[in-house]
Amino acid sequence: MNKTHNRALHHFFASTFGIHMSTKKAPDSRVSLDDLVTVSNRVSAVIESVRGTMLAPDARKRPPTFSTNQLASICGLEKSQMDYRIKKGDLPIGDTEGGHRRKFSLTEARTWAKFERKKFMRPMEAEAITIAVANFKGGVTKTTTAVTLAQGLSLRGHNVLVIDTDPQGSMTTLFGLLPDVDVSDEQTILRLCFGSELSIDYAITPTYWSGIDIVPANLALYSAEFALPSRQKAESSFEFWNVLTHGIDTARTKYDVIILDTSPSLSYLTINALLAADGLIMPLPPSTLDFTSSGQFWNLFNDLTANLVTNRGKTKSFDFVDVLLARVDANDASSSVVREWITAGYANMVLPVEIPKTSLTATASAEFGTVYDTDPATINARTYRRAFDAYERVVELVEEQILTAWKRQVGEKHGA
Repeated sequence: MNKTHNRALHHFFASTFGIHMSTKKAPDSRVSLDDLVTVSNRVSAVIESVRGTMLAPDARKRPPTFSTNQLASICGLEKSQMDYRIKKGDLPIGDTEGGHRRKFSLTEARTWAKFERKKFMRPMEAEAITIAVANFKGGVTKTTTAVTLAQGLSLRGHNVLVIDTDPQGSMTTLFGLLPDVDVSDEQTILRLCFGSELSIDYAITPTYWSGIDIVPANLALYSAEFALPSRQKAESSFEFWNVLTHGIDTARTKYDVIILDTSPSLSYLTINALLAADGLIMPLPPSTLDFTSSGQFWNLFNDLTANLVTNRGKTKSFDFVDVLLARVDANDASSSVVREWITAGYANMVLPVEIPKTSLTATASAEFGTVYDTDPATINARTYRRAFDAYERVVELVEEQILTAWKRQVGEKHGA
């Protein structure tokens, strides 16, 4: 966010809401419940105003465009190969700016990717690979990882469905939808939880990003924490932990990848996401508290699967489980020690890439976006490349595991 933009917002808040950034909190201030209602309404108004200012004029996000070099990188082509394909004219040729620079829309870029990366596309006999991004601790870049992974995979030509299972709706917000303004209860997985719907299809909503659809979330999802155990008591054959597993059955045939964002708690919805997944990704900053918390994550998860799966004579396996080092501060000497602990504990589950803690990730999040939404011209080139290249490597590594999982599916169908 540039200084001019910052000053404009400052003036807007002061004139519209009577808010002055330098105002100090009175030491003897008391806050009533009515005061909190006022604050809640004011915060909602500010968020809506910020979105209208930061995003497109229609208060919705706009997809990025891509240069010829960027598109060549996505498709794995040399510049000369790109020029040949453009001259041939059998793929979108984009638009030229001032008769010189060529730009491609997101839809055009995906058309190129699907054509040039045919060998990476989902086999007809395979189904979508479902990935849950989870960690029981907040602030570990879980949602950013989920959204960035979805965007990176879609840029490579894959059709992606993202499902927000967190009532706070952080993923929903990153896709430009305000949970308490733009999302009705009927658009969430709530009807699936109550049993009024058996398939998630009713809740699938398009996003501004070509190739990604979403099942959004809002605060009403908290009621699922009462609905699921109530159904478990009332219905003898009901398995609350498999609601999402069965609910995405048809989606598995329509999409290539399904990505589930979870809340930082062992909720009924998080349990559903974990057991519906074919792969798990746990973002983990290299700090002592985050590392010890991750141990609790797996202790709880193992107890959970023992009660719901193993002790019932069933099995559950994952195609992959990844630990992603995130928010890595190169200037923090203690983080190198914790990285050694993480590697010792998680061994080959640790992805060979680290997501650096940079100003870009903080700025992108503040502007309702990710590294893929960021215009490289608006930020320091070196900072941009550090963050962008790291996320690109993550997407590449996850795609490799997805391809392996698809091959396994096809092999099992043929009895291999």
